[in-house]
Amino acid sequence: MKVNVEVECTPEEARRAVGLPDLSPIHERYVAMVLESMNGTVKPELLESMAKSWAPMGEAGMTFWRRMFDGSMKTGD
Repeated sequence: MKVNVEVECTPEEARRAVGLPDLSPIHERYVAMVLESMNGTVKPELLESMAKSWAPMGEAGMTFWRRMFDGSMKTGD
């Protein structure tokens, strides 16, 4: 037997239904910091340190991704 269930809801309603936290304040702050960085009020090093702390495996993970991107830039892929 096959049963199909369709639910119409907004992304916000779906997030709440499964119990996920509301990360919109964090997203808004991150976007604001990026915009401030573009205007020169926040140093790029601050954004880099934030990204390092959020990345899996911290500094090792950032080094891995940096090497991978550098390698693909050199080969022209």
